[in-house]
Order: sequence, then C-alpha cells, then structure tokens
Amino acid sequence: MDQEKPCNLEDVIMMDWEVYTMYVPVWPGKAYPLGATWDGKGTNFALFSENATGVELCLFDRENRETRVALTEISNFVWHGYIPGIGAGQRYGFRVDGPYAPQEGYRFNPNKLVIDPYAKALDGDIRHGSENLGYRWDDPEKDLIFSEFDNAHLVPKAVVIDESFDWEGDQLLRRQAHETIIYETHVKGFTKQHPDIPKALRGTYAGLAHPAAITYLQSLGITAVELLPVHHFLTYPGHLVEKSLTNYWGYDSIAYFAPHASYSASGTQGRQVTEFKEMVKALHKAGIEVILDVVYNHTGEGNHLGPTLSLRGVDNSAYYRLLEDDSRYYMDFTGCGNSLNVRHPQVLKLIMDSLRYWILEMHVDGFRFDLASALARELYEVDTLAAFFDIIHQDPVISDVKLIAEPWDVGEGGYHVGKFPLLWSEWNGKYRDTIRDFWRGEDSSLAEFAYRFTGSSDLYESNGRRPNASINFITAHDGFTLNDLVSYNEKHNKPNGEDNRDGESYNRSWNCGVEGETDDPKIIKLRNRQRRNFLVTLMLSQGVPMMLGGDEMGRGQGGNNNAYCQDNEVSWFDWNLQEDNAALLDFTRQLIYFRRQHPIFQRRKWFQGRAIHGSSVHDIGWFNADGGEMTEEQWHDGFTTAIAIFLNGEEIATRGDRGERIMDDSFFLCFNAHYEMLEFILPPGLQHREWEVIIDTTQPLFVDGEICYKGDKPIPMTERSVMVLRRR
Repeated sequence: MDQEKPCNLEDVIMMDWEVYTMYVPVWPGKAYPLGATWDGKGTNFALFSENATGVELCLFDRENRETRVALTEISNFVWHGYIPGIGAGQRYGFRVDGPYAPQEGYRFNPNKLVIDPYAKALDGDIRHGSENLGYRWDDPEKDLIFSEFDNAHLVPKAVVIDESFDWEGDQLLRRQAHETIIYETHVKGFTKQHPDIPKALRGTYAGLAHPAAITYLQSLGITAVELLPVHHFLTYPGHLVEKSLTNYWGYDSIAYFAPHASYSASGTQGRQVTEFKEMVKALHKAGIEVILDVVYNHTGEGNHLGPTLSLRGVDNSAYYRLLEDDSRYYMDFTGCGNSLNVRHPQVLKLIMDSLRYWILEMHVDGFRFDLASALARELYEVDTLAAFFDIIHQDPVISDVKLIAEPWDVGEGGYHVGKFPLLWSEWNGKYRDTIRDFWRGEDSSLAEFAYRFTGSSDLYESNGRRPNASINFITAHDGFTLNDLVSYNEKHNKPNGEDNRDGESYNRSWNCGVEGETDDPKIIKLRNRQRRNFLVTLMLSQGVPMMLGGDEMGRGQGGNNNAYCQDNEVSWFDWNLQEDNAALLDFTRQLIYFRRQHPIFQRRKWFQGRAIHGSSVHDIGWFNADGGEMTEEQWHDGFTTAIAIFLNGEEIATRGDRGERIMDDSFFLCFNAHYEMLEFILPPGLQHREWEVIIDTTQPLFVDGEICYKGDKPIPMTERSVMVLRRR
C-alpha cells in the first residue's frame, strides 16, 4: 500500500477547539488486530472489553489537549474504528464506561484515561497522584465510592508507531541450548557508569548496543543476555515513592508490547521501539541472543486499592483473577496484589500476541517467565497441563524460541522445580541451593551434588527432557551477588526502607569469617578462591549455565539481597576494577572459553555410566579422595565433602550436527570442600597416563599444564578448592 505522510490530530480536525470533536471522521474499521495499527493512510483502533457499555478513543494534540471519539462498532466484544489521516506519532488513550460495582468485580470509570493493553509505545512514565485511583481515596468506604477526578495529566499516552525497520537480514540466532551461556543483566545498570560509552547513551538500549558494551560481552564469551523486564513498568505508589526510591528491577509491567520508555536515549514518541530494535540487531551481529524476563503473572495495578491505569479500567473482571466468594478482592499468587486471569481466552490471547510480537517484530530469541507457576493455575492448583502450556506448545512461533520458567510462585503448592512440560527449561533452584551448601561446608549428600553437577536427571529425565532443561545458577538478580555470597552471612537491606524485613533471610551464604568488607589478607584470599570455586562448578556442570551480570568482576551490593529499588551505585556496575576483581574477570573469560571449547561439558544427553568395550571404564566415574570408587555410604552420609569425577571424552553419546562422532579430551575433576587440605590419588585405571593441571582455584588464572601427575603420586588439594586435570 502506498504510504502517505503521517498526520497529527490538528491535520485531521479543522474546526475550533470547542466544537471540532464532533467532526472527527470515524470509519467502522476492523476488530483485528487489537491496538493501534497504522496502514500508511490512517489508523485502526481496537480494544477488547467484554463488559463495557461504551468506549471512547481519546486523541491528544501537541498541546496535550484531548479529543474524544466514540467507538460504536463492536465485534466479539472488540470496540473498533478507523480514522483516516491519523498516522505514526499520534498519542492516544481510552476511556471505558460501564458499571462501577467492585463487589461484582466491575471497576469501570470513564474519568480515568486508561492505557491501551496493546500499546506499542508510551510517551513517558506514569506520574503518581490520587486522581489515578478509580475510587474516592478520602472516603471511609475506600474503593467502593466512585471517583470523579480525571487523571489524563498523570497517565502516559500510547503512541501510534511506524513498524517499518531495516533489519538488514537479521534473524533469530537459534543457538542450540546446550551451547548457550546466559548472562543476566539490567539494561540500565550494565552501562550507567561505563566510562567508554557516551554519557547520553549510558543506561539505555543504545548504550547496550554501543561497541564498548558489545566488545565486553564478546570478550567475556557469553552467548545470550537475559534482560530484566523491559516491558513498560511503573513504580508502585507507596513507600518507594515516599522515600524517593524506584522500581529498579521493573517487575510491575503495565504495557506488554511497549519497551520501557526511560531506557531510551532517543526520547519517547515511539522512537524507543526503533532503538530497541537497533540494540537487538547489534547484539545479533555479535552472535549474542536476547532473552527477555517477562512478567505475565500480574500487573502494576496492584490490589483493590491500586490505581486504575489499564486492564482494571478496560475490564477488571475479565483480565484479573477475583475471589470467587467476593469479587471485590483479587487472588494473589505473586505477592504483588493481583494475578492475571489466564483462564480467560482474551488474557491468553494478550499473552500470546505479546510473545509473538516480541519474536516477530522485535527479533527476541527467548523469554524467562517470572513466577511461571502462577500462569498454570487454572482453578487454584498449579496444572502443567493448563491451557497456557498447551497453546504455547502448539504455536509455531513461540514454541520455536527459548522458553525458561521461574518454576515457582508465592501461592500454596507453587514450587514446581522439575515439573514443567516439554519445550521448557527451568531456573533450577535446587542446583543453586545444593552448590551453595557444598561450598559453605553445610552437611549435604554427595548424591545430591552429583545429580546437580550432571544436569539434574532426577528432575528432568523421566518426562523426556534433557540436561538443557536445567538452567544452572548460583546467583541471580534476586539475592546476593557472588561477591556478597562469600562476604555476608546476613542480609543488609535497610536502605530499602523496610527495616531489613524484605528479602530472603536464609541465603545459604558464608562470609568466610568476617561480616562484610575486610582488609584481612587470609579472608580476602579465601573469598577469592570461593568465588572461583563457584564459577568453575557452574561452568563445568551439565545443563545451561546462567551467571549474574557483574559476578565476573566482583560486583557487590553491600550485602543487600533485594536491591529491587536501588537505582543507584548499589546496583549499577562499577567498571573501575580493583586488582583482585580484574583478575577474576580474566579468570572468568578463560573459564567460559574453556567450557565452549570442550563438548564434554556441553552434552546434549544424559550420562549413562556405560562400560566401554567391556572394560571397567565408564563415560563418567565417581571417586573418593583415595582413588577408590564412591561407596553407597559415602554417597549418602551427608558429611563427606570431597569428590573426584572422571569425564571420558572418548565416550560422548551424541553425534554432531552432520552425524560425525564427537571426541574430546578426558578430564579428572577434584572438588575439596573440606576445611582442611586433602591429598587425592588417581584411580588405578587412570594412573598409567599423565595428567596435567589446567585449573587450580588456588591460583588467580589458569595454570595450563605447568604441573603434571602420574601413577599414585598424591595430588595435594588446598582446603576449599577445585582442581581440573586433563589427560595428556
């Protein structure tokens, strides 16, 4: 279709302000697609509301003056209309009329300008004020009394966008899961203090696309960035606003199609969409996938006392899970005040349309679903056969990208690690807990450690999944950083303004003898070794490793394990590295490169321990420190803290992409989590060959074959250390 120059509201309406609202030309338009769709000559607007009695499209001019246009065409509960001449850049919202009866689940209020659930861009952030409430806040009945205050001056307007973009042939990278290394980071925090990125670009999509940022990620060797939420979100009114804190993490989405406006260096007015696409294209050119952390379990509108900003005002009873015996209140499986009603076909459609949009239009490579168990609650209990999973499984677009679940929520029975269906990977919380316990010396069975190190077959093998179903992590945005994990026994969250009550109190951390920062060289040395121990364990485990951004450079948060509201130096990356942290960065780069070079650490299938050619050697072997095979008692005694693992590179079960046999080096891995030095002995079947030390976590960098062992010569292992030997 030939495109004409986009028009603004003033170009469409040529009457005096007082009367020209009567003369806006509105054609019937179409019910699909939902949202605002510009075709080059005009824009179609469509909004789903099952229980509304009236819908007005509100158009805003350059002076923020509002023109209301009634949408009278209704098809399958979709209110729609087409306005010729309206083009990209036009700002708009909706006013939705209907009953205000909270006890029945209805909270319509046409005095509230509501954000289009399908808005592709918003022109700014939500400003807080009592006018955003659908009820009279000063009335003792609270949310039962209808508010007549208008909030249009506080709510960001949706923007009609031009979706054309030159991708220059860019496509999803589709890197195989077993070859993936995920780097969880924050769009703003990663570059906010980067000295080689122009100040105007720091903390933005453009900053993450800057050559300095991309060169760093390439040098680190990761294959995917997992970005904390970029759907447009708000800071929920309350103590954060009162204390001048913000919703830094972004887990309060308010628009599932719109990139968060304040992460844009280009301004708003829809330009953030182009900037986001440029970021994805730049990362793809560098071979780095983009995974989004998405929050479809709840929205930022909160509980029954929250603001009316979008879904609540569009159709509260359709979009949210309400208590069956009192529809005034919301079911809350998230701890955030509400839960989306995934039982409703339109809510499922909203989620699926959003996912497809980010894949097809924004070229995103995958998603991590926050509190994913909440999406599986069709009645009350979590059901992995829920419609949500069925639809994703059948969708040819969504089913073909990386799908990662946070397999729990805060509701009863919400912990579902290992229970998600095919196609899904999971944040393996059991891996995190087991590895933390092992290295802090907590009594736990080596059988548990072995399961986690080899991909958690006890969790994923029985339902047909492979090791890549396990997203292995030791730290994430929620909790201690790696540096703080070895520096603090207790959380230190007072800056969050909640009297240190927020955040997890049981962190499985160990401060190595002193709480917080210290100048004791022995403790510093031990902490540095522990950081390397954790990283080596993570990168050499089967499954998909995910590291928290900044762990590779010793980023700390002063013991804050819930820095969700710290949009400041507490959370931002500090690029001025001290000597120990610079060494840790170099070690991490070597470690990631080492993993990527060796397919034995990236197996697609489970270890089976099969005999090779009738001998006593297996594809994997488990040994105690004296070189003998692990006994049943040692597997389960709960206090054995040392183990050696043999990985046979000549017995990798899977074939390459072209059917070729995969061969690799063989390795002997020694883990000593004991508080004293131990001597390891090579098993008798391995003593006839020479073994060179590649990694020794007592050293700041790889030692790469400087020391060799053969026969029954003892291998001295420093307390709390790892050694990786390669067969020559």
